[in-house]
Amino acid sequence: MGAHEAVTAREAVLTPDAHGPAPRVRRELLVGLLLFSAYALVTRLPEQGRTATARAHGEAIFNLERALHLDVEPRLNGWLAHQSVLRVLANYEYAITYIASALILLIWLFIRHPERYRTARNAFILLNIGGLATFALYPVMPPRLMPDLGFVDTVLLGGTWGSWGSPMVEHADKFAAVPSLHMGWTLWVGVELARVNARRWVQVLNAAHVLVTLYVILATANHFIVDAAAAVPFVAVSVFIADRISGPAPVRAQGPDAFFLAVETPDAPQHAGGVIMLDTSRREVGRDDLVRVVGERLAGLPRFRQRLVRRGRWRRPVWRHHGAVDWGWHVAERHVDGMSGLRAVVAELQSEALPLDRPPWRMVVVKGAEPGRTAVVYLMHHVVADGVGIVAQAVYLMDPPPEPAKAGPPRQRLRRALATVVGLGQLAVDTASPDRLPAAGTSERRFGTMHLPLATVRDVGRRYGARVTDVVLCAVAGALNRVVSEEDGRPGTCRVAVPLMMRPPGSAMVGNHTTAVMVDLPIGKMAETDRLALISKRSRVLRSGTRAQAAWTVMWQAGRILPAPLHARFARKAYSGRFLQGTVSSLPGPDRPLRMAGAPLTAVYPVVPLAPGTPFAIAGLGVDRELCFGLSLDPGLVDDADVLMDAVLDVIEELRDEPE
Repeated sequence: MGAHEAVTAREAVLTPDAHGPAPRVRRELLVGLLLFSAYALVTRLPEQGRTATARAHGEAIFNLERALHLDVEPRLNGWLAHQSVLRVLANYEYAITYIASALILLIWLFIRHPERYRTARNAFILLNIGGLATFALYPVMPPRLMPDLGFVDTVLLGGTWGSWGSPMVEHADKFAAVPSLHMGWTLWVGVELARVNARRWVQVLNAAHVLVTLYVILATANHFIVDAAAAVPFVAVSVFIADRISGPAPVRAQGPDAFFLAVETPDAPQHAGGVIMLDTSRREVGRDDLVRVVGERLAGLPRFRQRLVRRGRWRRPVWRHHGAVDWGWHVAERHVDGMSGLRAVVAELQSEALPLDRPPWRMVVVKGAEPGRTAVVYLMHHVVADGVGIVAQAVYLMDPPPEPAKAGPPRQRLRRALATVVGLGQLAVDTASPDRLPAAGTSERRFGTMHLPLATVRDVGRRYGARVTDVVLCAVAGALNRVVSEEDGRPGTCRVAVPLMMRPPGSAMVGNHTTAVMVDLPIGKMAETDRLALISKRSRVLRSGTRAQAAWTVMWQAGRILPAPLHARFARKAYSGRFLQGTVSSLPGPDRPLRMAGAPLTAVYPVVPLAPGTPFAIAGLGVDRELCFGLSLDPGLVDDADVLMDAVLDVIEELRDEPE
């Protein structure tokens, strides 16, 4: 599939269709109408034939309560009947709040938690169907219709407009007492609020509403306490069944994830990953081996079986279960002639957008790159996870299995808030547009690799009082100076984004938890030792934490607050050649020997996407005792990625060999 076809497929999938917002709203309204029609059928049952039965059932329940000393209704009802104001308020509470709370919750879930809405709605339907069936099969007369037992009908006494028993709803089913759907609906609201982890004050407010509703249904003599208790198993069974018939619930793409979906263009596909090199001198690894490994571990890789579906312009796309994995497309095998052929395959794959009509991941087994070596090109759309998350998913496919991540200490909110405020002020003054580097501005890519002992880079850093990241930034800046001349458009500085992980310890492998801090690299002519000293000074912004915290807060809150179209516009402006000219990343990798499909891992070269309008992205990944580099390149900057990679190595070696 070419880049144009891939983007076309993406647009086709993300275009609103029969499952868009308007049709879904009409469908939900139709479901509500059908449910109301079912209730109307129950109310049309002959009342004369049900009255005696309902009376007998009501007396039986009351006698049972008296035997168990649970008959609190007469005392509550007798007191409320003499409180004129509270009596009216209780009647209105009985008539309105349970309906309002259920409708508000359904609308809120539909808009804010679509991943939970369908299951919650199905539980609500089952709860009502179960209640309607019980009303028809086991009619129960409420206490208020049995004045001879000492109960007072507070609705008739107060003439409350719109409440049960008033003229407005005089055709309502009078014998719909068991179970109490007032209690059922409020308890169901509480269950769903807990399942979406709603704010604590909201759950506390609903708990108070449940208690008030319990008091009201008893004090107004609309229900026995047994009616309220009967609602509990109805809610529990309905939720249990709904969880099993609704299938996997869709998950909404969070703001930071949607950020990378929004910035993708036909000329700037946004998939990341790596080239995994395996030692197959003793054991051959092929496509079938990789299919087996991935198939065995699919349960721990949710995005491998999900695709993105857009639900309209104003709503975030959701992840939906895709069904069977198309192994023929997701896992392929290629044969090349040497490392240059492998790099050409990676460059080709980088230039093609991953189609989103299927789970956005792909693996290609490449043979022939080196004697006794097999490469696995692993690509995942950036909407799934950040660099650390993608590395974690790759490691999950290897042996030995990773140890469970430990949860980190709780964040200090005041400290984080202060850092955000300071960082916002710093970002406000960093608004000047960077100088431009030459670029072709097409989807065509070049890919380069390099690896060297991690100890070498650390030794250089210690020698000059710099960090490994500083050495890498200096090597990139010096390499640009060497391979891009002033005649070709090389400016004096190059602003690069340095991604920093904000991923909390113990978090899942999916989701983007990354931010970026800009550093201006001097790429003019100067001694490399002077360049490193200047970069070490400028890169202090990476370690202060204030800019990173502020940028992350802006990115996260923009995804939460801004409507989807405005958030997409914000993402496209913030992550483009208008504010940066390259990406330089340093990623933590596995620090122990690993195997994939039984073959030892020897190296992993990162694959990093280019931000729209930028000409290069380079990342270093620590793998055991090696530092592996992957370079993604717009050929308008340098036509041969190996030339720029060699220049990076030359700078590091020059720094290493510089006499003290």
